[in-house]
Amino acid sequence: MTLSSSHAARADVLILGGGLAGLTLALQLRQSMPDLDVRIVERREHPVPVAAHKIGESSVEIGAHYFAETLGLKAHLDSAHLRKFGFRFFFSEGHEHLGGATELGASRFLTTPSWQIDRGLFENFLAEEAQRRGVGFEDGATVKTIDLDAEGDHQVTVASKSGDERTLHARWLVDAAGRAGLLKKKLGLAEANGHDANAVWFRIDARLDVDNWVEDPAWRARCSPAARWLSTNHLCGPGYWLWLIPLGSGAHSVGIVCDAKMHPLETMNTYDRAMQWIAQYQPCVHEVLEAHRDKLMDFAFFKNYSYGCKQLLSSERWALTGDAGRFLDPFYSPGSDFIAIANTYITELVAQDRAGKPTRTNARFYDEMLRSLYDSSLALYRDQYPLFGNPRVMPVKVLWDYTYYWGVMCPLFFQQRLTDRAALADLREPLMRARRVNDAMQGFLRAWGEQTMPPATAPAREPRPTAPMLDQASLPWFAELNRGLRDALDDQAFRARIRANVELLEKLAAEIAWRGVQDDARLAAQRSDALPDGRPGDLLFTLAEPALA
Repeated sequence: MTLSSSHAARADVLILGGGLAGLTLALQLRQSMPDLDVRIVERREHPVPVAAHKIGESSVEIGAHYFAETLGLKAHLDSAHLRKFGFRFFFSEGHEHLGGATELGASRFLTTPSWQIDRGLFENFLAEEAQRRGVGFEDGATVKTIDLDAEGDHQVTVASKSGDERTLHARWLVDAAGRAGLLKKKLGLAEANGHDANAVWFRIDARLDVDNWVEDPAWRARCSPAARWLSTNHLCGPGYWLWLIPLGSGAHSVGIVCDAKMHPLETMNTYDRAMQWIAQYQPCVHEVLEAHRDKLMDFAFFKNYSYGCKQLLSSERWALTGDAGRFLDPFYSPGSDFIAIANTYITELVAQDRAGKPTRTNARFYDEMLRSLYDSSLALYRDQYPLFGNPRVMPVKVLWDYTYYWGVMCPLFFQQRLTDRAALADLREPLMRARRVNDAMQGFLRAWGEQTMPPATAPAREPRPTAPMLDQASLPWFAELNRGLRDALDDQAFRARIRANVELLEKLAAEIAWRGVQDDARLAAQRSDALPDGRPGDLLFTLAEPALA
């Protein structure tokens, strides 16, 4: 579709970037306001390559709910993509035989679904769906200049595929152009966040069936179904994790994510170097990948992939969403979550403006909420990578991080309360308690990991005894947190749920702090006032060697 006509030269909302963030925002805007004139200009030509495209295939609960329920795309997700078997972690550094590595994950599918998303397939579908729903879409278009206008006559000069230039006008302008950060650069909004990490990734045109990497039938039978390959599999070591993610096209995504100080990018920034690195640290993966060397589809890397942004939303009718604004970390796959949250706030601001309501106060409040959610999530990653190879402490961290996510962040989105200022004001005190205890717990876990880090593991030439599986699904309260995300709650029940979840989080914090001190008395000095003291009553999990059991 072209935007060269006089009608197309003016839009209610002009979105710069037709990737995941921009396309989903366009769908949400049209769904909320069917007569809204929404236009997208996208630099790449469509259709984009399938299964050799972008990082970010794994979705988690907020993003998955946004795609499936908010945007109504569940049928497409079920038919073209793969239902995810949760996250799975193997503490496998130096292991040539995966069965000898401690495994952390659920033995069965939990209630709330998520998907492994092939970004090429998905973005091509989204572009077609956006046009079916009346969104103007032009691919192969390059943004030349941007002139912002506080009164709502933003002007953008765009060059078409043929090189012709024209000026587009818009009441609202949204930057969804990814790391190009068009508005971020223009307005000087770039901001460092103190998380220095790098990533490389590539795709293999083959299915990597983790379940068949171990011959022991009992090991395979620990999961029902025996479908570990459908998980986002993390193979962990100090300072890094390696991902294995299956794609609906039949390909498999492989990535290495590292603390820049512990594993420099220069040791893995080509395919051959990455393979040498994998051979050294994860030989059980290298053996499988080497057999598929001729099926390499692509290779890419990001240096210093994590960054902040001073502001995402403005009452002067501009906004940033997706990678154009902030990016945290691939671990726990939060990217689509923050797209969902930012797009929801943008849609609400556009609707308020269209209804003639002032947006200054809400724009400031929503922007502060985005900042708060980002900062509380950043604490999960910053300075935490050294403990990723600790099979005693890292499973406790994963349990904590999930509890914080499912108990605090997810209900705000699932129950459509992100813009409910009355409810959020009433819940300010428990939400601030949750934020404080999370910040304190991340520091405590970091110290615990430093005190108990196991020695480096040499490659095992003979199979080790089968290591335990630490089954998250065996914790009834944990599985219930996941199931409860889909409950339909009225206002009173929602507020009660948040308060109950924060109390659960504080109980878990008390138990983790107590267990850490029992493990190493020096950790008593790491307690802060935010961590509850004293021995807990009923315990929420058991701690055994080497980790949860």
